Amino acid sequence: MGSMFRSEEVCLVQLFLQSGSAYNCVSELGELGLVEFRDLNPNVNAFQRKFVGEVRRCEELEKTFTFLEQEINRSLPPHVRGSLRPPCPTPLAPQPRELIAIEEESERLARELKEVSRNRDSLRAQMNQLCQYRGVLTRTHSLTASQVLKALISAPPPLMEAQGLFDNRQDVHLSFVAGVVHPWKVPSFERLLWRACRGYIIVDFREMEDRLEHPDTGEMVQWTVFLISYWGDQIGQKVKKICDWWVLAQTEAFLQQLLMRAVAVLPQWKVRVQKCKAVQMVLNLCSPSVTDKCLIAEAWCPVAKLPELQSALREGGSGSGVDSFYNRLPSPTSPPTLFPLNSFTAGFQNIVDAYGVASYREVNPAVYTIITFPFLFAVMFGDVGHGLLMTLAAVWMILEERDPKLRNNNNEIWKMMFGGRYLILLMGLFSIYTGAIYNECFSRGLNTFSSAWRVQPIASVLAGNQYLSMDPAEPGVFVSPYPFGIDPVWGMASNKLTFLNSYKMKMSVIIGIIHMTFGVSLSFFNYWHFGQISKVFFVLIPELFFMLCLFGYLVFMVVYKWIAYTPAQSKIAPSILIHFIDMFLFTDNPDNLPLYKGQAVVQKVLVVLALCSVPVLLLGMPIFEYMTFRKIRNHEEDRRPLVSDDGSVNTYQGEVERGTAEEEVSKYVFMHQAIHTIEYCLGCISNTASYLRLWALSLAHAQLSEVLWKMVLRKALTWQGYVGSVILVVIFAFFAVLTVSILLVMEGLSAFLHALRLHWVEFQNKFYSGSGYKLSPFSFSSLINASPPV
Repeated sequence: MGSMFRSEEVCLVQLFLQSGSAYNCVSELGELGLVEFRDLNPNVNAFQRKFVGEVRRCEELEKTFTFLEQEINRSLPPHVRGSLRPPCPTPLAPQPRELIAIEEESERLARELKEVSRNRDSLRAQMNQLCQYRGVLTRTHSLTASQVLKALISAPPPLMEAQGLFDNRQDVHLSFVAGVVHPWKVPSFERLLWRACRGYIIVDFREMEDRLEHPDTGEMVQWTVFLISYWGDQIGQKVKKICDWWVLAQTEAFLQQLLMRAVAVLPQWKVRVQKCKAVQMVLNLCSPSVTDKCLIAEAWCPVAKLPELQSALREGGSGSGVDSFYNRLPSPTSPPTLFPLNSFTAGFQNIVDAYGVASYREVNPAVYTIITFPFLFAVMFGDVGHGLLMTLAAVWMILEERDPKLRNNNNEIWKMMFGGRYLILLMGLFSIYTGAIYNECFSRGLNTFSSAWRVQPIASVLAGNQYLSMDPAEPGVFVSPYPFGIDPVWGMASNKLTFLNSYKMKMSVIIGIIHMTFGVSLSFFNYWHFGQISKVFFVLIPELFFMLCLFGYLVFMVVYKWIAYTPAQSKIAPSILIHFIDMFLFTDNPDNLPLYKGQAVVQKVLVVLALCSVPVLLLGMPIFEYMTFRKIRNHEEDRRPLVSDDGSVNTYQGEVERGTAEEEVSKYVFMHQAIHTIEYCLGCISNTASYLRLWALSLAHAQLSEVLWKMVLRKALTWQGYVGSVILVVIFAFFAVLTVSILLVMEGLSAFLHALRLHWVEFQNKFYSGSGYKLSPFSFSSLINASPPV
């Protein structure tokens, strides 16, 4: 948890890779995924680097693999294509000799596939044409007498000419034109023939029994055979023989053999060439030594992984006479940020990283987001039934997380949901908890314990009134608080919304102020770690004084009123809102009784402390920075000799410029602190009001759920008998669809976005800068498995 609370310690290392073993050393580092390499040749064009030739060879091989994969996807069934996924475990990066063998074998296989595929396509086109011939002959045979039809079709579709000769009429010649036409073009074709020939023809259309492939689009079409009879002198041509089908069958079989060979070796080849290309691109980031006997590289590496780094260099250079080694370098810039993640924490860390990656060694909000984010979501989404459905969906995704079909699904929405399955699980569990507090399950109350309200004392009042109004001040009505959550009797009360609005509004303010105060307090760990102790006194303490003296006191008044006043005293309980307004106006309202003795004095002291913290927050750090700068400057002047090297006792060169720089630094610090002070003071007010969205969305979710119950499902329960059963099934299905689509999906997405805003703006803004960048180690696994979700 220590490294999750604060990023791991990362250092800059310089690697000395021997030329003969550099490839193997980088390959070992890629298998382990330890370091992130830096580019030592930023001014060198990508086409002018040392290993650009090897990179191009790998790219050409990838083009060949793409062609092979396209042929496999086009010609083989889906269950065979599934074996093209990366093998597990993945093979090692190929050596130069092995790469040459892969190159030769892949080129030979691609060449054979191109030739066989070309022959196959040609034979398929001929077969399709001959099938159309056969269909024409079959359909036109029933239209003409066997002794009349002696014409054989020889012209390619869609037009074939043939002539028939009647034996009993030697002076009359009847000619035929037969062929196939697309079924969509039959009406226009018939209309054109009738207009052109003026009706001196006989046309007949018949559909073919089998569907044939369209030569242009590739779709299966049920062609239409046409036969046109007309008078003429020409005798038809003889029928050509049907093409031999044996050639096409043999070609298909040989093609299948080639494709199965490609399926067997292609996954291994793709992974090995990907690794080889990645290694060569890393070697392009290195710079050669003066003697050109080794390559020099710089990389970021976690300090805890340095022993593994040395072991990987030793393993990669085992066949070389001289071992590769590393040296630690001072970091010229801020190191990258690295947090150890797993399937559970990755979703929460992604929420934080979407706002900004943590600066190096900065406090990580994701540790607390694991609890606070699902909780704030559940406050807005509280319902036992809806939370249970969400929990079941998350549990299913967790149990099936190793299913390749789920992990390799490329749908963006699904990838996002599947990657956050543990987040959805916690949101569902917290929604069940808050729903139990609200006592709502699909908008219905659960009478788990006996109600603490008694109706007998007000039975006479209820007899003439159809609405139940709950008033705890009535004697004998309210006995004791409900053991857990809200009493279910409030579900029947006419003043239910008045009670829930007051309860949820105060609850939202309390949660918001605690959340923001916790965020301000977390900045202490940043100041302490980075040695900025002065900010603890001039920034943190004034911020806490301003927050607690005003808004912390508001929480105190709410809790104190709940404790000090009993239900019987609810009529005379003072208004907290009026007290809070009078606190800023320094006035007393005689109509509003004080909560406790000496309240006016305490409120004035708190307001004065809050106002005094503002100038400390505004001027504390600028004055401290100015005094520190002057102290350092005076110390340097005390050590400077009175007489310069040239014998002059005048002001040394640059003294005037240093004074100007001092003024610029002071102005910058003051401007920055002024903006921060204004933003913080106004933000405390606006952010506190922003947490009222917890109340608003909770109320909206409860009302939508209740409307869906009353307007849909309760209507179905009024029907009786068998008809009522059928109607209940239909309406319940409709109710389930609306519940999932509106209350779970739409309302869940709305609550998620609002909880996201509360964490980014109201919570993280108090202590989190998010100005860092991630450590992206060179890893083969991340290159090969880039597409699947987390």
